[in-house]
Amino acid sequence: MTEHSTEALAPVHWKIVVDSVDPHAQADFWAAALHYEVEDNSALIERLLEGGALPGGATVEFHGRPAFRDLIAVRHPEDPFDKDSGTGLGRRLLFQRVPEAKTVKNRLHLDLHPGGGRRAGEVERLTALGASVLREVKEPSGEWVVMADPEGNEFCVH
Repeated sequence: MTEHSTEALAPVHWKIVVDSVDPHAQADFWAAALHYEVEDNSALIERLLEGGALPGGATVEFHGRPAFRDLIAVRHPEDPFDKDSGTGLGRRLLFQRVPEAKTVKNRLHLDLHPGGGRRAGEVERLTALGASVLREVKEPSGEWVVMADPEGNEFCVH
């Protein structure tokens, strides 16, 4: 086997990136919705600012610490992360600022599975966090609720 073919067999690290008008508000919503943690990149940001590699205008204060102005991520609390940068190395969602609001249906969405008998309570909890119910689906293949996050991105609760 060549070195190249061995590399092709290695799993590819990935994250889901969500375009957002307000990435920090989206990160707060999804961290609460998924019981994830908002990544703390403040140590990295402070190093970049001190070294002149990042202009102050590229940062904001978020929950009492410096954060990137245009992107922020949430990660699974049990997954590994880089202690120097705060960046998650496992399951994560990254929210990046874009100038335009969402205008069409998602081509990709998250399905949340809170567990047997917990859908109604989860829909209520997510609604209290700022989500909205778009429709309830009852088909021979199953039942679920289609919801939208605060910026209108669709997701389902099974």
